[in-house]
Amino acid sequence: MQRCTLHKRRNVAGYLPVAERAAIDKRLAIAFAQPDPTKGIKACRDLATQLERDHPDAAGSLREGLDEMFTVARLGTPKRLRVSLTNTNCIESMISIARDTTGRVKHWKTATMKKRWIAASMLEAERSFRRIKGHADMTALTAAVHHAVSSDTPTNYAQAVA
Repeated sequence: MQRCTLHKRRNVAGYLPVAERAAIDKRLAIAFAQPDPTKGIKACRDLATQLERDHPDAAGSLREGLDEMFTVARLGTPKRLRVSLTNTNCIESMISIARDTTGRVKHWKTATMKKRWIAASMLEAERSFRRIKGHADMTALTAAVHHAVSSDTPTNYAQAVA
């Protein structure tokens, strides 16, 4: 599971005084951009330790789900593709378009009607879809995910319950 780095940065900034937000956000952006997830996590933990005294809620927000902020980096994903896959903007854009399209419907007569409207809204959202930056590296990502899943999957039941 990969968490959205942009949302994490916004959440942490929300607990900080306005004067400190830009500097902390810059440090977080640098940490999340680290190609080595170990270094990125260490930078975030160090920052959380520094924030703990004066801004404990910001430190807590930063620590929450921290390992999941570097899932894509752990797979060795190239930078361009990693930038596209570590935020949820494309998903939120699609949901927003679907909400706008279906928002004018006052009464859903049947579940089928609702599904048709949602399908129509997805087709509307498709018009704004663009190719993912770094899409050429998707085959390497697919191989890395397959390797990660196959190495974690037990080969037999006795191994799974052990």
